[in-house]
Amino acid sequence: MIDFSGRVLLLTGANGGISRAIATMFFNQGAHCFLTDIDEQGVTDFAQSLDPSGTRCVGMKQDVTLSHDADLVMEAVKSKFGHLDYLVTSAGFYRDQMIHSMTDTQWQDSLGINLNGVFYTCRAAIPLLADGGAIVNISSMSGHRGSFMHSDYAASKGGVLAFTRTLALELAPRIRVNAISPGLIDTPMVQPLMDKQGPKLMEATPLKRLGSPREVAGAVAYLCSDLASFVTAETIHVNGGLYVVS
Repeated sequence: MIDFSGRVLLLTGANGGISRAIATMFFNQGAHCFLTDIDEQGVTDFAQSLDPSGTRCVGMKQDVTLSHDADLVMEAVKSKFGHLDYLVTSAGFYRDQMIHSMTDTQWQDSLGINLNGVFYTCRAAIPLLADGGAIVNISSMSGHRGSFMHSDYAASKGGVLAFTRTLALELAPRIRVNAISPGLIDTPMVQPLMDKQGPKLMEATPLKRLGSPREVAGAVAYLCSDLASFVTAETIHVNGGLYVVS
């Protein structure tokens, strides 16, 4: 029901666990994929594993905190594929830190990656996006609820939600813009949290398990597809019901 043949995806933070699942799903559904990450070797190796020929999938280094890098990526996308149909901003940064001991640099680093990076990449991509295209920004359940020891992450992801709704208004009706808010997904990023509070968190989750990266990728694919052609300025929660549990 979802066919991305001939469509072009740009995915940031593409070497992460959720991001790899997104790239794999889109590639398997026929998309041309331009993948970026701060880890140049990791993302280029991943791109080559999907498409050894480099015809439909390529990787490139991008530091999302630098607006100039976003501009360079768009030049490369235009040179390789000519345009964009889909943009998924998935670069993110998460660490434990209490507010009272958080430094200015730690706060700015988180906002630089999680919020500024979304702005820089979306702004640079707008001229390349074809009519009928879609943007999906990866936020987080913490952007809605807050998160103990993760104030910087929660604040930046809350900003992504507000930015997404505003961008949807500004780009309509040409481009749809939505967000995904994952909860506890089975990736290395959440493993330390599971080591500390795993049983408690699973008990609180109505579906009683971690989500898989593929399940997040499926929600992203839906929002980019024609199945969601009348959906914009929305957020899909992928958290097994944990969000509604007090």
